[in-house]
Amino acid sequence: MRKNLNYLMLLFMAIMLVGCTSGEETTTAADEPVLEEEPSNEQQPNEPENEPAEDQAQDDPFAGRELLEVDGGDLSGDREANVYVDIGFGDREYWAFTNEYGQLVRVIADEIILQDDDNEPVLSSGRYFSDEAKVPGVESPVLDEGHIIADSLGGVSNAYNITPQDSTLNRHGDQAYLEDAIRKAGGATDFEAIITYPDTKTQIPSSYQYTYTLKGNKVVDTFDNVDPDEVNESLGLTGSEPDESSSSNTEDRDISSIDTNGNGQVTIKEAKEAGFSMPITSDHWLYPHMIDNDGDGMVGE
Repeated sequence: MRKNLNYLMLLFMAIMLVGCTSGEETTTAADEPVLEEEPSNEQQPNEPENEPAEDQAQDDPFAGRELLEVDGGDLSGDREANVYVDIGFGDREYWAFTNEYGQLVRVIADEIILQDDDNEPVLSSGRYFSDEAKVPGVESPVLDEGHIIADSLGGVSNAYNITPQDSTLNRHGDQAYLEDAIRKAGGATDFEAIITYPDTKTQIPSSYQYTYTLKGNKVVDTFDNVDPDEVNESLGLTGSEPDESSSSNTEDRDISSIDTNGNGQVTIKEAKEAGFSMPITSDHWLYPHMIDNDGDGMVGE
């Protein structure tokens, strides 16, 4: 009897051990604790980089363009595509940009620094160089080799600062007015020129837009590359021609106080020292007493 009882107890204990083992093996994943992954500092492949600041997102004229060094007096009219060139004389930084067609489309300068007659190699004509780049189109009798930034404002004369510009516009129109305003103000800041073309093949602009700051005042000048006199006439804004008797007689003018060396000719420097603003144009009484080396009707532009 005792033997049978012991046997039953052993059998009961075996059954209990088997039950415990099966319970442990059949534990489900749901019963196991879930370990949270530590956040990773690495960016996922599809995640974007840090978003650029608003000012970085704006148009950068230097992006995608190659820096090109060109001599300021280079007369070649050819331009490289997608480049930027420093067109400031000396240490000035005036940046010119071309598009994919080699067209000059933009010029910027943090500060316009006027020409320094006393400390820079300025010719008697008031220019740094004796001639300007021969950009296609300047061979036209009605188009000048027009500077985006004039010599008097510290600009050079290569193709990255020259566009074929209507002669009247360049000498007597809006282009001449804005240059004169900057000279009289002693310079400018935040200068930008945007040059527009009618198509991708020509180097003759259709219009210009200049933005600059004079003595804290922002100025925006926009004008087409056309003869302003013809535009004014078409709008009926041209008045009658001045009476010949009222026009200035150059022979009656005494230049002795201006012509300090007494050689009968007035230089750019002498004219400036006498208080005259540049350029002196062909309709000015002083013009016949000065030397216009390039024959464009202006001295000291």
